[in-house]
Amino acid sequence: MYLFLAFLLVPIIEIALFIQVGGLIGLWPTLAIVVLTAVLGTALVRTQGRMALANLQRSFAELDDPTEPLAHGAMILLSGVLLLTPGFFTDAVGFALLVPGIRVAVFRYLKSKMTITQFQMGTGGQFRTGSAPFDQDDVIDGEFTEVRPRQDPSKPSKWVEGPHQH
Repeated sequence: MYLFLAFLLVPIIEIALFIQVGGLIGLWPTLAIVVLTAVLGTALVRTQGRMALANLQRSFAELDDPTEPLAHGAMILLSGVLLLTPGFFTDAVGFALLVPGIRVAVFRYLKSKMTITQFQMGTGGQFRTGSAPFDQDDVIDGEFTEVRPRQDPSKPSKWVEGPHQH
């Protein structure tokens, strides 16, 4: 339902803003602003995305919880999509998501609405899949050799031969 409302209301808001801004400053300045925000937004998304990727790599290297850097990266990606979409409302939301303080506030709000049942990183001698523990002592080390039957390449395989009559 929320997605339907977004697809219905966002274009209406954008059209209304285009009419208002175009009536105030004219067609060409309005189009110039739209193109300028897309170019400026792309440059900002690129730099913010690099920083978010560096934070994510750092969290993996230090075995920290990667949830927040992943969320920041997703919000920066969404920001880029919104900034490339022509319109003043989507540009405003896109630029807002590039502000780290706003991303932190959105992350905290979303985090308060979710429940994490289990999170574990690293090996620490024990692996968990679902709720069943898996100890390294349960691992059986072994070797294998794959044996393929020899077959004359000039003869067709048994799968394509018809039924044998005896």
